[in-house]
Amino acid sequence: MRDLFSLDRQFTPIDIPDADVSILHEIEMPIGYDAIMRKLNDQTKWRQENVRVYGKEHKQPRLVALYGDPGKQYDYSGISMHPLPWTDLLREIKRRIEDCTDATFNAVFLNLYRDQNDSMGFHSDDEKELGKNPVIASLTFGATRTFLMKHKNNKEIPLQKIPLEAGTVLLMKGKTQHFWKHGINKQTQPCGPRINLTFRTLLSG
Repeated sequence: MRDLFSLDRQFTPIDIPDADVSILHEIEMPIGYDAIMRKLNDQTKWRQENVRVYGKEHKQPRLVALYGDPGKQYDYSGISMHPLPWTDLLREIKRRIEDCTDATFNAVFLNLYRDQNDSMGFHSDDEKELGKNPVIASLTFGATRTFLMKHKNNKEIPLQKIPLEAGTVLLMKGKTQHFWKHGINKQTQPCGPRINLTFRTLLSG
């Protein structure tokens, strides 16, 4: 049974071909979004990983962290991560994400975009640990950044630009990862930090 806080919150489908994407523009939290942003920024054990692109190694242009159930593992871009134990705050956020999405998750991958110079290259969340058609719920706190989606095969489909504000949940399901890549570009206009939490289910363990 859904909690009262989610009864008046509904996801709006985004009309994108070959995808199942929807958005919730405001999710209820136990404390204000700014307070959550500060707590996540201060309490998360952030890492800056080295990644190899076109044969050259460089540091990721953002900070990352993985929290979740014990015994899991997540591998991407040559990086292997084991989740840290859930914090009370992350567990409560997960509960509310699960309630409004009718899904269950055992891990959350966090990204900290420190300013307008941090970014995320185009990619699909199609690692084997996520299964064939993963359900991924992305929650934003802090500055608004534009989430970009690019079709893998059909270049006639325009680039999708989705501004993600604080408290927004973007839900990707079905075959979305088969047909689409997503990313966040650097931007010229200055902005403050943004923390993105992507809740997912890791099948390894």
